[in-house]
Amino acid sequence: MARPELDPPTIDRVIEMAWEDRTPFEAIEIQFGLAEKQVIAIMRCHMQPSSFRLWRKRVTGRNTKHQHKRDFALGRFKSANQK
Repeated sequence: MARPELDPPTIDRVIEMAWEDRTPFEAIEIQFGLAEKQVIAIMRCHMQPSSFRLWRKRVTGRNTKHQHKRDFALGRFKSANQK
């Protein structure tokens, strides 16, 4: 899956959102048009290998990173930077 050309501030924001445990991949897709695989590719490319491995280990299987797996819809914190 090809990564779109993104400017450095956008890449930083995508990484920040992906690093947050409660921000689902669907929120990143809505805001930036990036599928989960594209976000993973960006993280792999722009992070140190050890940091990427730690992130992947933490995110894999995490219910809060996928909107359809969450058991809550309202009442949770949403960043002001998030659309």
